[in-house]
Amino acid sequence: MQDREILKKIGNNLRAERNRLNLSQEELAEMADLQRQHISKIENGQINMRVSTLVPLLKALNIKFEQLFDVNTK
Repeated sequence: MQDREILKKIGNNLRAERNRLNLSQEELAEMADLQRQHISKIENGQINMRVSTLVPLLKALNIKFEQLFDVNTK
């Protein structure tokens, strides 16, 4: 799997978790102290995340690292 495909899969996993919790991008951004545009770019696989971005997202969604980075699911 190429880097771009991995980023898109991670973004899809993030979006799925956000939607599962019925959160908007704005709500998640506020919870994680990020900008909504940043959430959008991550969900669309347009940017890499830093650890300083990842940790607040995981906490806001109440998920483990493995759940977001499970790129082997279809």
